[in-house]
Amino acid sequence: QVQLVEFGGGLVQPGGSLRLSCAVSGTIFSINYIGWYRQAPGKERELVAIITASGSRTYADSVKGRFTISRDNAKNTLYLEMNTLKPEDTAEYYCNANIRPSRYNPFNDYWGQGTQVTVSE
Repeated sequence: QVQLVEFGGGLVQPGGSLRLSCAVSGTIFSINYIGWYRQAPGKERELVAIITASGSRTYADSVKGRFTISRDNAKNTLYLEMNTLKPEDTAEYYCNANIRPSRYNPFNDYWGQGTQVTVSE
C-alpha cells in the first residue's frame, strides 16, 4: 500500500519561508512524477510544482522564482522550499505522485492528506 504523508505546514508572516516535506512509503516499483498541488478555500486545486523521473521541473507561474521543488530518492522524500511567501499562497498543500507499485501493476495517482499553509500577519 502506497502512502504519502506531508509535513511542515504552518502559520508564517508575509515574506517568510517554509519547507514542506512529503514522505512516500510502501511498495514502489517506479515513480513517474511527483509534485505539489494546493487548494485555497473556494478555489479549485491547482498545480504548484512537479518533478519527473528524469528530474525535469515545472512550476506554476505564480510561484516561479520563489518556490523550489526537490527530491531525495534515497529517503523517498519530496520537498517544497517556499520563500517570500504571500497571503495568496495560503492554501492546503497536497503531495501527489504517479506510482507503479510493482511491475505487475499500472501507474496510479496517489495523494497525501494535505498540510495547511497560512500566510498572514
